[in-house]
Amino acid sequence: MPELLDIAVVEDRTAQSNCTGGFLRLSRLTVQNVYADGSRSEPYPCDIVRRPQSDAMAVVLYHIEGRRVRVILKEGIRPPIFLRRHDTFVIPDPRPYDTIVEIVAGLIEDEDAGPGGLERRAGEEAREEVGFDIDRDRVHLLGGESFASPGTTDEKVYFGSVEVPRLVGGEVTGDGTPMEEGSRPVVLDLSEAIERCRDGRIPDLKTEVSLIRLADQIGYLPQLDLFEHELPPELRERFRRLGVTAVPLEKP
Repeated sequence: MPELLDIAVVEDRTAQSNCTGGFLRLSRLTVQNVYADGSRSEPYPCDIVRRPQSDAMAVVLYHIEGRRVRVILKEGIRPPIFLRRHDTFVIPDPRPYDTIVEIVAGLIEDEDAGPGGLERRAGEEAREEVGFDIDRDRVHLLGGESFASPGTTDEKVYFGSVEVPRLVGGEVTGDGTPMEEGSRPVVLDLSEAIERCRDGRIPDLKTEVSLIRLADQIGYLPQLDLFEHELPPELRERFRRLGVTAVPLEKP
């Protein structure tokens, strides 16, 4: 794919669109809070942005070699973020956001219903976005689900992780849409990836949440570059994972 120069708006259909057309749906409601004592609040407006499938599965692929933990992320264009450059904000963007680095993620489809559905979706997205055929039985959930922006959308994200035996996958097929043209895998040390989230080079919340949870799950302390078992005994006894199930580490 040639180097991306710009994203051109071919047509702006906003004025002719209704709330239920297109990929995103807008529910424009007037709601009231109903309290236990029978009283109600004053009616107030509430807009909710929904997708055909509101929930998503995000999975961080990682590889441990000796004491080094590396993660496989994806880099690609995100038109809603790219097009911010044409708007004016109170605080201007510090960078143009030509591309965004994220963990692998995708919408949960109808065929993902039932036991093993999240793991199935993780496998499909890993193959499409970074070219990895993962063992779905080795996908571990990274704690509980989370709402992305609860004041605006009902989107819910589930988090998972899977250890892969190598850092290079196969062909990146994408989902067949131009939005994913040119996407590529990005390999970073876990500590560097977290640092890039903190300083804004990876400006994606689900990615930072997943990476922090992964570090907790495998017992890795990025600030110290140490694993739990390398801590002094008195600190090792105090170490605990915060709501994330530990994953046994395979010896190198």
